[in-house]
Amino acid sequence: MRTLTMAFDARDAVRLAEFWGGLLGREVVEAGGEALLPGDDTQVGLRFVSSDSEKAGANRLHLHLTSATSADQERTVSVALELGGAHLDVGQLPEEGHIVLADPEGNEFCVIEAGNKFLAGCGFLGEVACDGGREVGVFWSEAMGWPLVWDQDDETAIQSPRGGTKVAWGGPSPAPEPGTSRQRFDVTPACGDQLAEVERLIALGATLPEVRLDSAYGAGPAGPAYGVGPAYGAGNAEVGGGVGGVVVMVDPGGNEFVVRAG
Repeated sequence: MRTLTMAFDARDAVRLAEFWGGLLGREVVEAGGEALLPGDDTQVGLRFVSSDSEKAGANRLHLHLTSATSADQERTVSVALELGGAHLDVGQLPEEGHIVLADPEGNEFCVIEAGNKFLAGCGFLGEVACDGGREVGVFWSEAMGWPLVWDQDDETAIQSPRGGTKVAWGGPSPAPEPGTSRQRFDVTPACGDQLAEVERLIALGATLPEVRLDSAYGAGPAGPAYGVGPAYGAGNAEVGGGVGGVVVMVDPGGNEFVVRAG
């Protein structure tokens, strides 16, 4: 099965991973300037990549953590604050049950109140909430092979056939960000055939940006090329720049994502 990981650029990747690892109860795995909190069949993984890029405005993606009881919600908030998180005012109303927080680098997330039916049974990391219209959710449903579990009023959500974290979209797709996206999805094909996966995703509606030579996506110290070589489409493209190379793609909503080599 393909795996989906949510990647964050971070000034201090290890520190941010330790925050989220402590909050979610997951082990931090460090490698090559990255820190990974592995997911499983039902919980999306998180990857933190060292970067000098600065956060500007609200994120396109943010996490929703679930609560079994009101006391459970209070405990999650308390742990987050002890680990270096902070309360955040984004205009939420006093009567709203969720609590909005920011991690140590300002990334927004919500601790959802107990009794939320939409996230019932989704696990602690209940949802990745994303900006974007229906076409984005439909694309990712086909890309991951995950069914649409919500499709109403231009809002969509997908979920692994095995359950767990939902990935949801709502509202219009935001304007493309200049330069490198600070948040993005990482896709790892089950078969390990990166080029075949790229071709499959193009057929589903993804596109390729111009080739980029940098290390912004944390593909390792060799600094491989991002995107694919000029010969792509001619049947003899080289993907990435060697072992650990990644391919940057763009979904129908203009959001960059990464296909890894597996």
